[in-house]
Amino acid sequence: MTTNTIRAYAVHAPHSPAERYDYDAGALKADEVEIKVYYCGICHSDLSMMDNEWGTSVYPLVAGHEIIGEIIALGSDTKGLSIGQMVGVGWTAESCQHCDPCIGGKHHVCKSAVPTVLHKGGFADKVRAQWQWVIPMPDGIDYAKAGPLLCGGITVFQPLLQHHIQAHHKVGVIGVGGLGHMALEFFNAWGCEVTAFSSNPNKYDEIYALGAHHILDSTNPDSFADAKNSLDLIVSTVNVPLDWKAYMKLLKPEGKLHMVGAVLEPMSISAFSLIGGAKSVTGSPTGSPIHLRTMMDFAARKQIHPVVEEFPMSEINDAIRHLQSGKARYRVVLKNDFD
Repeated sequence: MTTNTIRAYAVHAPHSPAERYDYDAGALKADEVEIKVYYCGICHSDLSMMDNEWGTSVYPLVAGHEIIGEIIALGSDTKGLSIGQMVGVGWTAESCQHCDPCIGGKHHVCKSAVPTVLHKGGFADKVRAQWQWVIPMPDGIDYAKAGPLLCGGITVFQPLLQHHIQAHHKVGVIGVGGLGHMALEFFNAWGCEVTAFSSNPNKYDEIYALGAHHILDSTNPDSFADAKNSLDLIVSTVNVPLDWKAYMKLLKPEGKLHMVGAVLEPMSISAFSLIGGAKSVTGSPTGSPIHLRTMMDFAARKQIHPVVEEFPMSEINDAIRHLQSGKARYRVVLKNDFD
């Protein structure tokens, strides 16, 4: 085995199981970092890529983009990182670094950005990424639980930054699952008054414990009456169509309905629901390197971490089935057991 050989688990076709797969990564590029993987979360986006639901997958595909590990090699042009440092890599592994978004610190919307799962991801013993996208881990972070913050966490943290949310704002979270449970933790720690929308009364005690101050039944828009015109921001984490008109009525003037869940059907929203209160429907992908660093520092300071279930990486197919079954509470993390 050469030093450039990476041991991994890959899928070779849609809807096929992950199989052991070794590949030659070639010489380390000047701007790349090589990381020994300790932990890697499994995200629903990994499943979508593995099954080519978005039509962009290339096989064999090594997924995994919620990576925590230790730097073991540095390219000659890397900066600010060191061998032995604990770091993370999220959805993006590289971007062009010269377009207007990159120069402006918005690398996550670079049109040339390469997802980690198409760069060869973290279901492996090692992974490589461009140094700017390698995020230092702050002191006090739990490495076994930190991986999902780098995708799911930043997905719900980004709206706070994008919309300049402050502690006096009132925010809502639609759906309390893999994304939504982290949103409750972040929004509460940010100082906001938090309303959760959930369809499962059996989870209400847990939802309050995660940080919600109020809970509304997402299956019954009639229950929304007392909350009309009360929220500055609603973040939707679900991937199913809802009565968006009912949610628009909950927003204050200039309020935002922000989409991070990938609803595939068109949204039916009237022009007057936007015009009348200068309201907006917005969305965002993950976040830039500086936003990832900001989030990780905040999470460490406030001791925010996802609720995770851990599997050995060698049991990756069992872990995938567990996630697909909808039984995961709330994120699944693989622990590297190649050695």
